[in-house]
Amino acid sequence: MQVIKRLLPILMVVCPSLLLAQSTLLPQGYKHQQLIDRMEIRFRDSALSMQQAKPFDRKGWVEALEAIDPSAPMSVVDAFNIESALMNNQEWVTGPTESFASKRPFLKTFYKTRADLLQVNVKDFFLAINPMFNFQVAKESGTDETLYINSRGARARGLIAEKIGFDFYLAENQEKDPWYVRRFQQDFNAVPGAGYYKTFKTTGYDYLDARGSIFVNATKYINIQFGYDKNFIGNGYRSLFLSDFSNNYLFLKLNTRIWKLNYQNIFMELTPSLSRSFRDDQLLDKKYAAMHHLSYQPTKWLNVGLFESVIFGRRNKFDFTYLVPVIFLRSIEQQNGSADNANIGFDVKANVAKHFQFYTQVLFDEFKLSEMKSSRGWWANKYAIQLGAKYIDAFGITNLDLQAEYNKVRPFTYSHNDSLADYSHYNQSLAHPMGANLREFIGIVRYQPIPRLQVQGKLIAWQQGKDSAGIDFGSNILRPYSDRPYDYGWTTGTGRKATGVNASLYLGYEILENLFIDGMLQVRNYKTNNDASLTRNTTLFSLGLRMNMYRREFDY
Repeated sequence: MQVIKRLLPILMVVCPSLLLAQSTLLPQGYKHQQLIDRMEIRFRDSALSMQQAKPFDRKGWVEALEAIDPSAPMSVVDAFNIESALMNNQEWVTGPTESFASKRPFLKTFYKTRADLLQVNVKDFFLAINPMFNFQVAKESGTDETLYINSRGARARGLIAEKIGFDFYLAENQEKDPWYVRRFQQDFNAVPGAGYYKTFKTTGYDYLDARGSIFVNATKYINIQFGYDKNFIGNGYRSLFLSDFSNNYLFLKLNTRIWKLNYQNIFMELTPSLSRSFRDDQLLDKKYAAMHHLSYQPTKWLNVGLFESVIFGRRNKFDFTYLVPVIFLRSIEQQNGSADNANIGFDVKANVAKHFQFYTQVLFDEFKLSEMKSSRGWWANKYAIQLGAKYIDAFGITNLDLQAEYNKVRPFTYSHNDSLADYSHYNQSLAHPMGANLREFIGIVRYQPIPRLQVQGKLIAWQQGKDSAGIDFGSNILRPYSDRPYDYGWTTGTGRKATGVNASLYLGYEILENLFIDGMLQVRNYKTNNDASLTRNTTLFSLGLRMNMYRREFDY
């Protein structure tokens, strides 16, 4: 991995004359993600069709907004959101920016613009610094405990001569989570989305969330990011390729965009499964991953992609053969002896009639056609399927957007015969939060009736086959698949049947730019056969104040 850590500075030293205008990326949980989806579907923007490789770049986002035909009909809400999006990416705006200015800057230095606490925008240098906080209290049925999230920190982004970009994010977090989240921590020895943590007041958790990246362009078409953060590949609410559910990780990302192609390479350093006995003064082992995603835009309305990944462990040694940035990692994995966890897949997205988007992901972990035809339920036919649709301005109601998604993950998908090569990082899945051996339906209603008010209703229903009496039924991707009890007779849901419904209603009001009041009512029903201790119905009400941070949701 040391060669990856040295590659970026070498490129910067050897090729300084090649570095071109460079953009930082939009953050995780970006508040205008729904606007991006709406603009892509409505205008069938080819550039925005490449935004399944998230996070998307700020420069490309601003260019897409500024390219919208001024004569195109636009709702008051969309116009408000576009103005806000431009304001929050001001370094790339080429048009007038006077409307972004604050009426009363604090001490003539702070909040000169409504979006940034401190902004420096001079020749060859841009810097924006902002505070972050998320203060939330909640009550859960069946307990007198007060749940809470207490997060504080700062974030910054900048450009040097429009050739080198950087961003930074640091948050200190204390939280006391709902019962089912604490159960997740007990089962997997991990706090969802976090890395190293300490207990806080018996049933709470305390952890740091630190992220940062450096960005350069090697040529006009190749963008390089070296950072410690998260990535997401997909068009759905979930991703079966790579999600942002797990902890941050070190990575080198090469993104090549030319003609109708977008090709992304990610080389990652990950942490394998951790035992419950690890100490905070213990040096943790490493494992590695290489992922490629090639996206092709044959028409303005259609996008197709190919994906491949390999997760491997060499006991803290990177395998240099996986540095080859061209597709077909499976071939290299075979040459190495087929000991690693290789996956391939494809995705398709179609924008139809300026109101609809249909998308799919299919991932093959392992697959044998003859066994599939035999219909005997061979354990190693491991695959995952996603089908989804989005409908904007539904039924003629402006800014009412609907989304429906179905996910199916076969037993043992993402797992491997050792803990180094399973599809996980810091005891958390790199893809679907619940692992494997499941069926899931997601329905989302988003409505923005007036510019500053957001309403969201979400329903998640699932069925999963869980382990029983110590027997591995393929849902826990951290367990080696060699623990399976038999080879044939496997269907999705095999094992101890668990069913769940997670329904929520969210209302958010933006008081000032990037400052939100959040309120949410959530009902979660979970039932598992033959284990009453895990069967529980939960009603949760939360209220919070949040600034420059994404909402933390436990939606599984």
